[in-house]
Amino acid sequence: MSDQPAPGIQTLPFSRALNAGLRAAMTADDHVLLMGEDIGRLGGVFRVTEGLQAEFGTQRVLDTPLAESGIVGTAIGLAMAGFRPVVEIQFDGFVFPAFDQITTQLAKITNRHEGSLRMPVVIRIPYGGHIGAVEHHQESPETYFAHTPGLRVVSPSTPNDAYWMIQDAIASNDPVVFLEPKAKYWQKGEVDTTARAAALHASRIVRRGTDVTLVGHGAMVTMLLQAAALAEGEGVSCEVIDLRSLSPIDYGPLLDSIRRTGRMVCAQEAPGNVSVGSEVAATVMQRAFYALEAPVLTVSGFDVPFPPAGLEGVFLPDPDRILEAVDRVLAY
Repeated sequence: MSDQPAPGIQTLPFSRALNAGLRAAMTADDHVLLMGEDIGRLGGVFRVTEGLQAEFGTQRVLDTPLAESGIVGTAIGLAMAGFRPVVEIQFDGFVFPAFDQITTQLAKITNRHEGSLRMPVVIRIPYGGHIGAVEHHQESPETYFAHTPGLRVVSPSTPNDAYWMIQDAIASNDPVVFLEPKAKYWQKGEVDTTARAAALHASRIVRRGTDVTLVGHGAMVTMLLQAAALAEGEGVSCEVIDLRSLSPIDYGPLLDSIRRTGRMVCAQEAPGNVSVGSEVAATVMQRAFYALEAPVLTVSGFDVPFPPAGLEGVFLPDPDRILEAVDRVLAY
């Protein structure tokens, strides 16, 4: 029996919203199929695909060998045959055996064929920290993919966005790297199954403010909102923007916001060197220089490998580090 949410607004955990979005896409189009390690009978490590194999069968929800390059390569072949495969990479650090397939094949095939061959493949990647895991299980590899022409890269931060964005990613005729913040899987939120909140590649203001613009994506949006709430207690009004899409980036709301506030702080879990945050900072300073009252500051993970679980609290940006940056831009 399906547990697809009834039309209307319901409260769901992030993981169940993803599950419902996958089910909706598979129900709407029988060319959609799921592939990955332990995603069938087990339902995946984070149970995102739980129940889908029982509902749609083993021909559409496939348990694969532990071979990420082979999984993505097979998905490419299936896309050439007219299917819309959705691939799960079990953990972020496991994507690198498939990196060549994703960046030199999947991302380039449509261009290689001058647009005549589309690649409607979604690569789902649980990413980021906050779960106290071991090495290779808490990476933030988004910059590698955002840097690669031919790939769309998105990351929802709410259950409602998870529900709609996975469906929009599957409907895309271009390959989409779909980054799922692991810290969000168990967080609940409202899901409106009757209307999309925003387009797949639209950034979105999630809190209005007047003094400083805070920008981030994925699990970092929660940290930004916490920092904004603390700043409010000190008389500082922070506007918070969820990027949602990392390639392409929708700069419209960011530029409009910086013209109102004059100050911006970008935050991310990934290391700061040559990153999404540094690209946002550079672009905002190029396109809204005369609106700025202070340099755009970035708060990020440090430029070192992700540390053991006991040190993740030191590595990952938190509201205190974000507020320190807010204090610095206000001091100019």
